[in-house]
Amino acid sequence: MDDLGKTLAADDGSISMLGGGNPAPIPEGRELWRKRMTELLEAKDGSFDRMLGYYDPHQGNRRFLEAIANLFNREYEWDLTPENIAVTNGGQTAFFFLFNLLGDEKGKVLFPLSPEYIGYSAQGLRENSLLSIPGRIELLQEPYFRYRVDFEALPKTDNIRAACISRPTNPTGNVLCAEDVERLYQYCQDREALLIIDNAYGTPFPNMIFRDEKPFWRKDVVLTYSLSKLGLPGTRTGIVIGPPSVCQAISSMTAVVGLANGSIGQAMTLPLFEDGSILTYCRDVVRPYYESRAKTAVGVLEKELEGIPYRVHKPDGALFLWLWFPELGVHSSELYGKLKEAGVLVVPGHFFFHNLLHDWPHANECIRVNYSMDIEGFPKAIRKMATVLRTIRRG
Repeated sequence: MDDLGKTLAADDGSISMLGGGNPAPIPEGRELWRKRMTELLEAKDGSFDRMLGYYDPHQGNRRFLEAIANLFNREYEWDLTPENIAVTNGGQTAFFFLFNLLGDEKGKVLFPLSPEYIGYSAQGLRENSLLSIPGRIELLQEPYFRYRVDFEALPKTDNIRAACISRPTNPTGNVLCAEDVERLYQYCQDREALLIIDNAYGTPFPNMIFRDEKPFWRKDVVLTYSLSKLGLPGTRTGIVIGPPSVCQAISSMTAVVGLANGSIGQAMTLPLFEDGSILTYCRDVVRPYYESRAKTAVGVLEKELEGIPYRVHKPDGALFLWLWFPELGVHSSELYGKLKEAGVLVVPGHFFFHNLLHDWPHANECIRVNYSMDIEGFPKAIRKMATVLRTIRRG
């Protein structure tokens, strides 16, 4: 994270930035948010002054909560009320609250498909409160592969308080099929546990999913969303949808640690949620923007890494490619260092295999790359990567 921060701060083009999770600067998005800020500034009802000059309730702005509930009820015939929703200062904060609300000395939070989001790894304040299960590798037509949930390896005990997945998954871009999500839900129901689904890249917003999917909602399911991948990471706005008891606990935790949530993201997006135009923007702008870049990036890999043993996880969504080098011969941290010296910054894969029950050599053979920030410079970066990989193979 220190390297990523320094590279972003320098911004001198000396390093190819394939690390980090910052969303791409979509031109239509920048225009949209400038327009919304102008509308707030020019509004005669004092919207801009209220946005900056007043605390919102710790649960979130009531009108914003109603807009979120109405959107899902209208689109998917759910039965949400504002009591099913809580706003947090970003998705990361939401998971800190959830994991420490649910994981304790008597129960664990389970990640049933590892690798999983790096930001989960240190969220538990209690030792051994988080547990990850390695995914089952399924080889597809070259150069692709996929991780599948190994249902036979899931704990048979009843000390699971919640299971958590990201959909699409960060780092792999994996989108669990509806059948597997339903099986995980039933697994949780058998243990009176919650199923938590992280939709930071998911449907219906920001809709960075490259196939048609619907959000999964059942009793005892907690969904998390974020405004970050809409192009508003600086607003730090997370959204939790779940049972009223969970949302009330999240709201109380917000009141204790931060008094209230940031208002800017809620105010900026409120009319888009109220009239549903946020869905049109995500469907017509966000999804095709990232989907086209994913296809371009995979094409670059196939050309530049020819002759080098590698696999790429089938990208179903999000903004990353997950590369596996089965004959790498060095630890992913060493590969990271050599790539950094060559001017290419990635994220070494072993960090995404956190809290595993046992060591897995595969975890040391992977890296995550972000293809969205500079697709024009992507081929040059991958050529540098290929040179490093060939040097390692020659010993």
